[in-house]
Amino acid sequence: MEPMSPEQFGTQIQTLIQKQHLTREQSYLMFRELMLNQQSPLQQGAFLAALTSKGETIDEIAGAWQAIDEFDTIHPEQLPDNLFENSGTGMDGFKTFNVSSAAAIVGAANGLNMARHGARAITSRCGTVDIMEAVGIDVDCAPAQVADSIRKAGIGLFNGMSPAVHPGGLGRILSQIRFGSTLNIAASLANPARPRQAVRGVYSQPLITTTAAVMAQIGYQQGMVVHGSDQTSGLGMDELSVCGSSTICRFQGEQQEQFTIAPEDLGLVRRRGDEIVPCNSREEEIRRFMQVIAGTGRFSACEEFVSLNAGALLWTAGKVTDLKQGVTMAQETLASGAALNKLQHWVACQSSHVEVGLQRFERLKKGVCNA
Repeated sequence: MEPMSPEQFGTQIQTLIQKQHLTREQSYLMFRELMLNQQSPLQQGAFLAALTSKGETIDEIAGAWQAIDEFDTIHPEQLPDNLFENSGTGMDGFKTFNVSSAAAIVGAANGLNMARHGARAITSRCGTVDIMEAVGIDVDCAPAQVADSIRKAGIGLFNGMSPAVHPGGLGRILSQIRFGSTLNIAASLANPARPRQAVRGVYSQPLITTTAAVMAQIGYQQGMVVHGSDQTSGLGMDELSVCGSSTICRFQGEQQEQFTIAPEDLGLVRRRGDEIVPCNSREEEIRRFMQVIAGTGRFSACEEFVSLNAGALLWTAGKVTDLKQGVTMAQETLASGAALNKLQHWVACQSSHVEVGLQRFERLKKGVCNA
């Protein structure tokens, strides 16, 4: 397939500036140019900005995902069936503790096969990859090693900014832009394991039903898309919130159900936003993460935040009959130490140098126990 000329690419940008939509095929071809770096950086940035400004359609996001999946994603073999994932799109207004990583560990501790797909910090202080690297996970290993970890430990993490996972344009572009774009949605969907069940957070409430429809179109069987709020600031987050109401869209195939919940509906206390925001340093953030996973009760707001988002995973997986039961199961998992044990098992499985990873984990665990 021949690359588009700058004039052809520019014509499509002009179409978006005029608020006209692209077909899925047109979007796919445009994002192919980005993944293969066949247009100038100025043209690429203009395209993303114009598409975001217009507002993405379901077909445009699906086309973007298809290009990333085909041209910039390594897909490992021998993965287990019934894979789950959870992630946020980033670029939300209210930054929080790294709750999705903790929730995934709780999910794995309850028998879910979690195929995670995350990145280093771009708009937050400490991203998924930063946290997992600090506790002993080998975040730069080959996709085959991640697949092996999912088979053995029930959880693995694909580094979304690693050339071993996305060898072309994705990491390059995401490391250079600082605004929410179609890539935040499409890239989070471009999981190398191609899971079919998920809980996904989005940075904007209008994206909830759109994202659910995209997921159904590209092969997800069921899941939920969520957007939470902080009552005090009015800002939104790409997670279920313990600081305000959350909007949820549950979907199964093309069938959608949308509703709003509050922490009180689930037996939780509404928390202050400053109880779940990032710490002042990476070291503090990592210590708190370990405290939360260990269920020490020292950071009760963060533990409830994790339990809420893990509960959504457990509900989606059919482990419980409603979200409130999922929250309770997640709380019990943290309190029992099962989540911390699962994290240790994960470190042992996703590591090119097991002893090094486990030594790092044990140092952090010792600090938690002696705190």
